Amino acid sequence: MRILKSTLVLGAASMLLAGCGGTGIFNRDRPDEFAVQRQAPLVVPPDFNLVPPAPGAPRPAEGTTQEQALEALFGGPAPRSQVETSALDRAGSAEPGIRSTVGDPGTNTVAKGGVTRDIIAAPEGDGQSAQAVIPG
Repeated sequence: MRILKSTLVLGAASMLLAGCGGTGIFNRDRPDEFAVQRQAPLVVPPDFNLVPPAPGAPRPAEGTTQEQALEALFGGPAPRSQVETSALDRAGSAEPGIRSTVGDPGTNTVAKGGVTRDIIAAPEGDGQSAQAVIPG
């Protein structure tokens, strides 16, 4: 039994070492990836006419950081589709002070019930301290 185990271990080790032959990662017959193409020397473009900034001069304005971020994320302004243009034309324009009028206590509203009132009156937060109230 002991001889059988040692023979199996020796055979497995031999097979593992045979896998490390000359055709594996140590084979140097493959092309060098850096020698495949000759690299052109670095040159300064002929139309490189930048002037160094004057000391104390303000940086050229390229828009605010927020505008640059929006430009990078979404690109420039996209043209509106025909459906969007039609919807905006039908909607018309809103009154200039509409947001102030909506929050006015004198504005008529529709009562949606106690549940909606409770949701709107709920304190701000992430909901960690929220509790369910069961009527009854």
